[in-house]
Amino acid sequence: MPRLTPAVVRTLDILELFLDADGPLTAPEVVRRTGLPRTSVHELLSTLVARGYLQRDETSSAFRLGVRLLHLGNAYSARFDMLAAANEAARDLSARTGETVSVALREGADVFYLAKIEPRDTLRLPSSIGQRLPANVTGLGKVLLAYLEPTVLRDLFPDPEALPRMTARSIRTLPALENELARVREAGVAYEREESTLGVWCVAAPVRDASAAVVAAISLSVPSARFAERADDDWAELVRTAGDALSSHLGFETA
Repeated sequence: MPRLTPAVVRTLDILELFLDADGPLTAPEVVRRTGLPRTSVHELLSTLVARGYLQRDETSSAFRLGVRLLHLGNAYSARFDMLAAANEAARDLSARTGETVSVALREGADVFYLAKIEPRDTLRLPSSIGQRLPANVTGLGKVLLAYLEPTVLRDLFPDPEALPRMTARSIRTLPALENELARVREAGVAYEREESTLGVWCVAAPVRDASAAVVAAISLSVPSARFAERADDDWAELVRTAGDALSSHLGFETA
């Protein structure tokens, strides 16, 4: 049996106290119930509060479960609901447009392709189901990066002057990416113009879960010549509607 890490076991022991607790717990109660040293309990409680897994009541100094655990629960349930829903959404949008549709999640600084429908033999993309690509060079990735906290975004790209590149059009610096992500948040969609594949343009929209967190993105990939045959807003509306439908399936209530 693999050796367990004592600090992690202690942390989980503290969190699991709240499964059976009738209400908030004070630090002395945690010490009594776990048998852990008072100093260790104080350090672990402070860490869990700082990371959002516990909340501390300033008046009573008692602790209760934090909102971060709700996010984890939503992420867990979303992963199990997401695959079938993502494939259905991709098939529907592809059937209506005749174009390639992808659904992806973010894993670190990459996007992970969960679903993909390619109805045309003429369009070949570097992405496939289960594959990862740098998030900064794809429309899907821009959507998934756009709603991160600035500090989290910066941590994903430790060298701000040398972001991953797939074509000469790829965004290369973090300041340029941050400017692009501001436009994504304003428009509600992200565009990619030959940044991952020459000759291919893309538009992507966010997918939200019940807590309104952006957990995935859906995109249309179209040859640049065919993309220019319609207004950008027309493509955007198609993918935005598909994103809203998939979000609704995950429990998000659109306005």
